[in-house]
Amino acid sequence: MTRRGQRRLDATGGEERTLVVGGDRPIRISAGHRLQHHDGKCSRPHGHNYEVRVEVTGQIREEGWVVDKGDITAVISEWDHMFLLERGDPLVEAFEASGDGDAVVVLERPPTAEVMAVVLERELREAFPETVSDVAVAVSETSELRATY
Repeated sequence: MTRRGQRRLDATGGEERTLVVGGDRPIRISAGHRLQHHDGKCSRPHGHNYEVRVEVTGQIREEGWVVDKGDITAVISEWDHMFLLERGDPLVEAFEASGDGDAVVVLERPPTAEVMAVVLERELREAFPETVSDVAVAVSETSELRATY
């Protein structure tokens, strides 16, 4: 207890907490992609205004947070205004030949919202300290399509 009956709380007491970034106001990125082996319109190069939501669970660190929000947005912003392509897609070489090779993110699988969520989750985990126990990422490609990992 401190003076006047106030209690002092230790916010770094080892309990896990969850930080939600992009809950009511998602992180927005614009990116192009194509699904090379799709039979419909998605096989053509096109783009989306993706919305990303991230939940990070872990211990509150000495700085007062589970993770710095800036660390989350730094990883996600690397995909903003980029073109997402699957390894082996001829467009990868076309971008490189045109001098825009640095505008491509090459993924091991087709650049669907589901794959994006998995890859972003993996990249975020690698960027976070060991005090983080869980990361969940949701990627909305449209208002009708959301993938969560």
